[in-house]
Amino acid sequence: MVRSLALIALWTLVPTAAVAQDMLIIAHRGASAERPEHTLEAYEHAIDQGADYIEPDLVATKDLVLVARHENELSGTTDVAAREEFEDYRRDKTIDGQKVAGWFAEDFTLAELRTLRAKERIPALRPANARYNGLYQVPTLAEIVQLVRAREAETGRRIGIYPELKHPNFLLQNAGIDMVDLLLREFRQLGITPADPVFVQSFEVGTLQRLKQRGGGFKLVQLVGPIGGPADEPAMRYADMVTPTGLAEVAKYADVVGAHIALVLNEDGTPTSLVADAKAAGLAVHAWALRPENEFLPASLRTGTDPKGTGCGDVKLAALLKAAGVAGVFSDGPIKGRSCPAN
Repeated sequence: MVRSLALIALWTLVPTAAVAQDMLIIAHRGASAERPEHTLEAYEHAIDQGADYIEPDLVATKDLVLVARHENELSGTTDVAAREEFEDYRRDKTIDGQKVAGWFAEDFTLAELRTLRAKERIPALRPANARYNGLYQVPTLAEIVQLVRAREAETGRRIGIYPELKHPNFLLQNAGIDMVDLLLREFRQLGITPADPVFVQSFEVGTLQRLKQRGGGFKLVQLVGPIGGPADEPAMRYADMVTPTGLAEVAKYADVVGAHIALVLNEDGTPTSLVADAKAAGLAVHAWALRPENEFLPASLRTGTDPKGTGCGDVKLAALLKAAGVAGVFSDGPIKGRSCPAN
């Protein structure tokens, strides 16, 4: 109870009406709280809500096209498991140390993948999103960029892209697919340069180092979580990477630390040392991820007891992150322009 009261007291001191005015809002998988994630409709809805950047997670097809999916395993976000024509594509794979059974993007050509339809990944928490199941295709990176440029022309404002390369070391070692090469090739073909509003992110160290060497100046983001470590560096722990010494090493190849909120805020809502330590190393901090449902919020910021219930908790949490000095935040829902009462 003391921690809850401290957290509530702390956020009431932070002006929430202008939460997003000087903090980048990155649409986490698009407006994924309101549309099935990683669809053109989710990205466009996020743009309509004022997002500064949209975030596609990128995987690769068998014929080397980058497409947007949360994971390379497809059954959680598409109807592939119900498609008899792809029954023989089911595989067991060990990805980053975890055994995974299902259907994988790298085993499908783009033409095959385009016959699938997206579905909501967490329908128990987001039943309204399930109404859109079966309506949307899996988009390519090229289509996402085309959408962004069309909306820029329409709105007159810049809209950034913030792609994450998913399991690049696994794909390189097991499928011979070089995600770094694919991304840089597609950027060249699409006319995307470091002068554009682009961040590229990965949980892996070697992937970002290669992008630093070959990427010609794109802003790079080292993702870190509260447990574990980079899949391509088994001896490394994220806990060590966010120490002052570890951050100094990260700063040699990255511009930003993309940190789980638990690494930025203590349980009582006060800041950890991460933002200050990162700034001392020359790194900005972008925090992930704000979600509006009670299930994903601290107990003191929830509205009611229904796990699916929503209120102002995500905006309040955004205010705490802003007060901590975070430069950007990943959000599943609209944050721009929203405000909450002080109590």
